Amino acid sequence: MDAIIHHPIIGPILATLAIIGVVLGVVAYLTLVERKVLADFQVRLGPMRTGPHGLLQPIADALKLLIKEDIIPTEADKAIFWLAPVISTFTGLTAFAVVPFSKYLCLTDVNVGLLVISAMSAVGILGIILGGWASNSHYPLLGALRSAAQLVSYEVALSFALLSGVMVAGTLSMQGIIHAQQSRGIWFIFSNYGFMLVPFVVYIIAGTAETNRAPFDLPEAESELVGGFHTEYSGFRWSLYFLAEYTNILVISSVAVTLFWGGWLRPFPSVPWLAALNYIVPLVVFAGSGLSSLTLVRKMKDPLQQKVLVGVALVLVLIGALYMIPAVNAAASGIFWFLFKVSAIIYLMIWFRGTFPRFRYDQLMNVGWKVMIPVGMAAIVINALLGLV
Repeated sequence: MDAIIHHPIIGPILATLAIIGVVLGVVAYLTLVERKVLADFQVRLGPMRTGPHGLLQPIADALKLLIKEDIIPTEADKAIFWLAPVISTFTGLTAFAVVPFSKYLCLTDVNVGLLVISAMSAVGILGIILGGWASNSHYPLLGALRSAAQLVSYEVALSFALLSGVMVAGTLSMQGIIHAQQSRGIWFIFSNYGFMLVPFVVYIIAGTAETNRAPFDLPEAESELVGGFHTEYSGFRWSLYFLAEYTNILVISSVAVTLFWGGWLRPFPSVPWLAALNYIVPLVVFAGSGLSSLTLVRKMKDPLQQKVLVGVALVLVLIGALYMIPAVNAAASGIFWFLFKVSAIIYLMIWFRGTFPRFRYDQLMNVGWKVMIPVGMAAIVINALLGLV
């Protein structure tokens, strides 16, 4: 038994299972956050009925999808139809193997970590293409073809944006990129006299297109293609596609934070007297959120929902208080800053969805080939010249 426990592969396996479990929970509640944020944009309340203020809605959605009838079209290629959503989900989750959540929490740090994530992103799109083709239906096939064209259009621009960051960092290691920013005392978004902002904008736009998010969601345009590539999918297999989409949103946001915004570093990491930010900001975020949610208790009529919301508020306040303990803060402040920055990027992508209408297909291609790729190439050249100054 001791030999099994201390085997070198046991630790990574347990860490992998833990990360997958946390990611699944985060993805489930990310859907609720998106619905709530979009509702706020449109002066609505969003989900409110399942649990206090809809907090249990993701659990209800998951149970519904698990027990929903799973239908496979008679003429579909059943093996590929089953495999396609698994490919998309697997590649999305695999990318987290090299994402550094903090100085101490990273499953593995390989010297080509950024290349691993790029490779997984490129392979993941095969799940959409195969799913559309295996359905043996016109609309899914059109969605799959659109997805292939969109991948070619924006993968190049995304690579150019990443290349600008790699030139500044001098390494493909995800932890190495953060350590490079730490040693220079500056986030790369402000490097090269602030011109790194250009590849960051290119990356965000191309990343939004890579994840099939609005306004680039042409592969699943419901006004034109019923449901696009996943028209024939239902139940659990349908949910795997959306699990993959939201997982890829987390991956895209994590890479953006790592490459441009310092990863798990606090703001101004080279200024010692600002170390107090590691205590103040978590306290304000968690304790402030908990105390503000207490004001909603009076508006609830169900005593059970009132108790649940009070419990959630107390947990948030407790987390904020724990960050006041130096030992806990030293271990967990990196995770806080990383997730705080990732949340800001995700909010920006949700903002895109609530603001911009869907592009026409010709507009999608024009933005990719005539704007993003030339700007990405120019950013590489200019950043290379500025790096020599």
